[in-house]
Amino acid sequence: MKTVNNTFGIGIDIVNVSRFKNKPFKANLDFYKKIFLEDEIEYCKKFKSPYEHFAGKFALKEAVIKSINEDVGFLEIVTGHTNSKPTVKIKKSLPNRYNFIASISHEKEFAIAVAISIKNN
Repeated sequence: MKTVNNTFGIGIDIVNVSRFKNKPFKANLDFYKKIFLEDEIEYCKKFKSPYEHFAGKFALKEAVIKSINEDVGFLEIVTGHTNSKPTVKIKKSLPNRYNFIASISHEKEFAIAVAISIKNN
């Protein structure tokens, strides 16, 4: 029987939504493109108030970084949604090395995210 050794990690982050509201998207495109992939930007922009969603995705990327013991950039972390639940993948340097369980919530001024990472050995 083969034994599988999984390593777990957890990360959490909270963001004040005003950090994004104070940087209007159209006037700060370079800022947003340093953090978010095109699909992530399009997802956030489809909402009447996109800044809560930008803050939530930013918090999720920070939580992912905290949950793993690897150097990874914001643009290597791919966030999405399946059945209204957040999903996370890491592309390029660490594909298929981790699986994630994620949660995002936003309420008025704050967005919070939690990421649990499972390292595949």
